[in-house]
Amino acid sequence: MKSWTRLFLLVAFVVSNAFADDLKWSAESLPDYEQLFHHTNGWIGADGDFTVALPNGTTLWLFSDTFVGEIRDGRRHSQKMIHNSAAWQFGKNPATARVRFFYPQTTNGQPESLITPADGKGWFWIFDATMADGKLFLFLPQFERAPADNDVFGFRQIGLWLGEISNPLDPPPQWKITQTKVPFVQIGANESRNFGSAALATNGFIYIFGTHDVHGRDRKMLLARAPENSLADFSSWRFRTSTDWSTNVLEAADLCGQMGSEYSVSWQPKLRRYVLICTENGLSPKIIMRTSPNPWGPWSAGKIIYECPDVTWDKSIFCYAAKAHPMLAQSPDEVILTYAANSFSLSKLMSDTRLYWPRFVRLKFQ
Repeated sequence: MKSWTRLFLLVAFVVSNAFADDLKWSAESLPDYEQLFHHTNGWIGADGDFTVALPNGTTLWLFSDTFVGEIRDGRRHSQKMIHNSAAWQFGKNPATARVRFFYPQTTNGQPESLITPADGKGWFWIFDATMADGKLFLFLPQFERAPADNDVFGFRQIGLWLGEISNPLDPPPQWKITQTKVPFVQIGANESRNFGSAALATNGFIYIFGTHDVHGRDRKMLLARAPENSLADFSSWRFRTSTDWSTNVLEAADLCGQMGSEYSVSWQPKLRRYVLICTENGLSPKIIMRTSPNPWGPWSAGKIIYECPDVTWDKSIFCYAAKAHPMLAQSPDEVILTYAANSFSLSKLMSDTRLYWPRFVRLKFQ
C-alpha cells in the first residue's frame, strides 16, 4: 500500500473516532413495544428478529427458531419449535400498532417452518433481507444437527442460500420463492467466511455484510456489494479490500472486530453517519455501536451503549443478536433496537416467559 493511502486511512480512522468520542446518548428499555409480541397462544416467542420496510408501509419481521404453542400458568405448554416464521407490523407507535404472525400449518393443524431448503437438507434460519428491484431477497443460512457440549449449540452451518421472492406483499405462506446457493461462503473448522449478517440498500447498491471467523480470534466484519438490480447475479458481487473492491472473496478485508454473527448497519439521520449495532463478540450482555461516514468504514471503535439486564436473572441466561430497526424510529434522533435473551437450560426457557421474545431498547442521541 502506498504511503499516502496509509496516511489517508489513518486520518479517516482518527476523524471517525473523534466523532464517536463526542457522541452523547441515552438508552432505555421499551416494555410497551415488547407487549406487542407477547402472545399466549400460537406464536409464543422467537429469536433472529430482522426487519424489512415493505413498499406498502408495513414492517416485515423475520424470525429464526420459533415456539408455537400456548402460555398457561406462567409457562410455555404444548410448544413445537419451527425454524423460521414471519410477522407483519402495522404502525410504529406501540400504543396503536398491530402485529400479525405467519407460519404454515399442515392439514391437521401442526405448525411448520415458513421456508425450508430446496435440497431437503437441514433447515434455514433467516439472516437479513432487503427489497431490490421490486423483489424481496432473504439471506438463508442452512444448518444441520451436530454434536455439542450443550444442546443449545448442537448445530453447524452447511451453506448459505439467497431467497428471491417475487410477490413480497402477499402473506408470507403464499410467497413464491426461488432459492440459489451463494458460492462465496467458506465453512471450516479453523476459518469461515459468511455473508448476510446485515444488508443495506443505498446509492444504487445492496451492501451485504458478513463475518470472518478464524479460530482463536474475535469475529471480524466482511463486506460485499452488488448493483441493486443484479443482486442474484453473483458475478456482479464485489468484495471490499482495505482500499478498493475486488472480484475475489479471499481479498476481502477485515473491516472491524468484536462482531456477532448477525447485526445491523443503517443510516442515522441525526448523526449523518452509518451506525453499526451488534452484541459484543456474539454472546454478551454488552451491546456496542460503531459509526462511519461510509458503509465500508473506517468504523469507529466500539462503544458500549447498553448492558442487557436479563443475565442477572439467572446464571443460565445469555443475550445475543442485537440489531437496529430504522423503520421503527419515530424521530430522527433515535434508534430502535432489539436483542434476544435465551437460556442454556431448556426448562428455564419453558418456565421463564420473560425470555425468547424481541427485547426492545430505544437509543436516543442528544
